[in-house]
Amino acid sequence: MIKLSNGGAYLINGTEVIEDGNEELLKSKLGSKYLSKEEAGKNTIAYGILKDHNTSGSMDKLQIKFDKLTSHDITFVGIIQTARASGLEKFPIPYVLTNCHNSLCAVGGTINEDDHMFGLTCAKKYGGVYVPPHQAVIHQFAREMLAGGGKMILGSDSHTRYGALGTMAMGEGGPELVKQLLSQTYDINRPEVIGIYMTGEPAKGVGPQDVALAIIGEVFDKGYVKNKVMEFVGPGVSSLSADFRIGVDVMTTETTCLSSIWRTDEKIKEFYDIHGRVDEYKELNPGEVTYYDGMVYVDLSKIKPMIAMPFHPSNTYTIEEVNANLEDILRDVEKKALVSLDGQVDYKLTNKIRNGKLYVDQGIIAGCAGGGFENICAAADILDGKSIGADEFTLSVYPASMPVYMELIKNGAAASIMESGAVMKTAFCGPCFGAGDTPSNNAFSIRHSTRNFPNREGSKLQNGQISSVALMDARSIAATAANKGYLTAATDVDVEFKNRTYHFDSSIYSNRVFDSHGVADPDTEIQFGPNIKDWPEMVALTDNLLLKVVSEIHDPVTTTDELIPSGETSSYRSNPLGLAEFALSRKDPEYVGKAKEVQKVEKAREEGKCMCDYSDEYKAIMETIKGQFPDVNKDNVGVGSTIYAVKPGDGSAREQAASCQKVLGGWANIAQEYATKRYRSNLINWGMLPFIYEQEELPFKKDDYIFVPNIAEAVKDKKSDIPAYVVGEGELKPFTLKLGEMTDDERDIILKGCLINYNRV
Repeated sequence: MIKLSNGGAYLINGTEVIEDGNEELLKSKLGSKYLSKEEAGKNTIAYGILKDHNTSGSMDKLQIKFDKLTSHDITFVGIIQTARASGLEKFPIPYVLTNCHNSLCAVGGTINEDDHMFGLTCAKKYGGVYVPPHQAVIHQFAREMLAGGGKMILGSDSHTRYGALGTMAMGEGGPELVKQLLSQTYDINRPEVIGIYMTGEPAKGVGPQDVALAIIGEVFDKGYVKNKVMEFVGPGVSSLSADFRIGVDVMTTETTCLSSIWRTDEKIKEFYDIHGRVDEYKELNPGEVTYYDGMVYVDLSKIKPMIAMPFHPSNTYTIEEVNANLEDILRDVEKKALVSLDGQVDYKLTNKIRNGKLYVDQGIIAGCAGGGFENICAAADILDGKSIGADEFTLSVYPASMPVYMELIKNGAAASIMESGAVMKTAFCGPCFGAGDTPSNNAFSIRHSTRNFPNREGSKLQNGQISSVALMDARSIAATAANKGYLTAATDVDVEFKNRTYHFDSSIYSNRVFDSHGVADPDTEIQFGPNIKDWPEMVALTDNLLLKVVSEIHDPVTTTDELIPSGETSSYRSNPLGLAEFALSRKDPEYVGKAKEVQKVEKAREEGKCMCDYSDEYKAIMETIKGQFPDVNKDNVGVGSTIYAVKPGDGSAREQAASCQKVLGGWANIAQEYATKRYRSNLINWGMLPFIYEQEELPFKKDDYIFVPNIAEAVKDKKSDIPAYVVGEGELKPFTLKLGEMTDDERDIILKGCLINYNRV
């Protein structure tokens, strides 16, 4: 189904691939049209879009200004609060605030609706767009109303992906949006571009999630596209509808790529025409001779219905494989769960086998991945005249926007779904992050959504609660529902897809969405609620640092959900200190208490007290340090906490994974590597040092103290190797940390303590 090249590859006329190592063939084929790798690399679609948005004058060191911004209701409050503290007067570019995460306003008292009113009044005051709850999930509204050919959009949600529509979009933590709101730039090295070369066309019953999972399963573990741009090319692209391409594209986030872009054609032009924005269409194609840094070959005709078993989108199998080797695969998942869940609960899947088949407790088709028009219509066709039964199995369907919902009502698809016993619900992202349709304990849920990490379905391991999610395409979820909850591939059912035509009703938005059209009203008073708090004061980096290791995580990958849980905690996203109480709560329940104890010492130091007076432990530590560094004192040694994780930051863009550590006194992370660029950026923007220690055997352990001398000078001098010492038993044991590459602005942010301090007027 999927094959990866060993090196780079040329794409000739969009249809022929010649990999590295075939230089003679390449030259004979091209003759006078031959281009070097460097020159041919400039012919990618991605290069052209990045060049158009780069302000640095160098295509190696990019400084990007985006065309538009978008955020949802568990990110926009913190972003705007940060920008306000930095001198925000007006949104300089279109900024859309959607309300699709805390839409239900079902818990937390007035908290969630207070956030919404904050968003509405800020859209008025600063000149933005406000999309009320239940109208659309963030990415569907962006597809329908924001995307444009050759444009770039930055969103504070990791699944900000509109490449299928010719828009390069990136999901980042909130501070990167703050920079854009303050007319600053997004600074990165020019990313490599990986070609995704598609041929053939999908079999009947195969959907976009199947294609996406097949790709993720091949590239994730290898890091093949990590922090790179995925560029979808080849003749197979033309066989896919716009909706199908969108469904594949949104899942590229799960490969850990930086962004995505697709070649565009008449089907994409038709999408823009349907949505009344045909002027936004732009034909995009790679050049006649284009070089890619790698090539992923996707034969669409060989893709089969897929399932990503718990607890990661890359844990993929064909549904056929699962049904044929059911007990073996389920036992393997159970073994992997011992690592993912730290053995905190007794996790079982083999008890879901009934009469030799896998019984599923719940199905969900939802959000930016599953809630598209064609996905739901296909599910309706499979369910037409069927019943999901009256046993445990349930099915909920969430259209991605109200215009999509309206069309499903008009064309009868919604009726077919509801007649089967399934439930239609409004646009909501909850099932994707643990705030909607939480299953029962030990339940197994199949979902056409974006992620299946532990806890994203609502489990609380510390309370002994566990359920799990597998990712599937809407078509196979519907086939399973029609089979009363027994796992079934859509290719195994007899169905005639009606291929309904979509009609977009723009009046739904014009009647309900607030659009300032870029005109700010500075006299508007922002409406606050009691849970909306300002960021606490943060001090600049001291000359030297004393760090206490308060958590040590040795999982192969640590997700942002494990650093700060999603679900019910989202109600506290506007309250930095309130939310911080949940930091690492499902991974290391001791973390918050330990971090606070370290922070007490730093607060005492900031008040002018000597650390030696705080406790005998700190007195002994300082005496040990002074033996080799006699000039250290309370004025030049800051005290903070740090965590160690092998590979932290996979998953969502949420800045709170870093900011919660910061407001609890965190000064650094130490990792073998960082799972995503966006998590490392979040650390930097919150003034936290993104240290790297590449060796598996650590010189320190949990509760050890690490002294980092002359750290401020090292940051100023752009040093990569950072001398450090484990403090203990009257001696300093040396080892070396690495910092990695940072821009001058990033170094200044670290030195000043955080982005707010960097920008403070």
